[in-house]
Amino acid sequence: MTPPLATTPATVTLTRIRLNRNSRDVRRDLARSTSLHKTVMLLAPEGLGDNPRQKAGLLFRLDQATHHTPPTLLIQSQLLPDFSRLPHAYGTTETRDLTPMFQALATGRSVRYRITANASTRRKVLDGDPFFDTRPRHKDIPLYGDDALAWWQRKAAHAGLTPTTTDLTPGGAFRSPATKKQTSDSAPHIFRHILTRFDGVATITDPSQLRHALLAGIGRGKPYGAGLLTLAPA
Repeated sequence: MTPPLATTPATVTLTRIRLNRNSRDVRRDLARSTSLHKTVMLLAPEGLGDNPRQKAGLLFRLDQATHHTPPTLLIQSQLLPDFSRLPHAYGTTETRDLTPMFQALATGRSVRYRITANASTRRKVLDGDPFFDTRPRHKDIPLYGDDALAWWQRKAAHAGLTPTTTDLTPGGAFRSPATKKQTSDSAPHIFRHILTRFDGVATITDPSQLRHALLAGIGRGKPYGAGLLTLAPA
């Protein structure tokens, strides 16, 4: 389905936080995806009501440490982030305005891209006795290798991109807490997500679709660090 036309908000910023691994808060967040999500949400203004992440336009990605750089947190927001709410000595922050990038999107332009995504497919399953319980259930099945690559190629096409090169880097797994109520004697229902990083070069085929994908994110697991697409000149 073609996404609706997206207009660029008045403010879109990309923040880079080079994390301080000596910080207890950082070590906690690196170990628990739910804790990292809560820290990222501190950057959003209070009082947004339901779905504050969507209203703030918050997407984020954790890039792992290399030989030359510490772990780095990238956060995209459509509202100005409030860094005063971050834990003390959490890391060094840099912010840039993404307006020039959005203005430069043009059909035929070549770009470098990166996205860490939850490449998966949703299948219908039946819980309980299949004779009596015919209510449909869905299960997310993680994709790997060529299946993950095919998933990204489909998503990229819907996002107005045609990849010419793609490198896959298997990432970590995270578990998101259940949203359904549990009985007191039942174990919490936990959804497991597998992250894969896609890097490469692509050609822009539809700037409007690409703008929508940049603002909304791609795939599932956005509250836990999946779906942020970043671009740079090729």
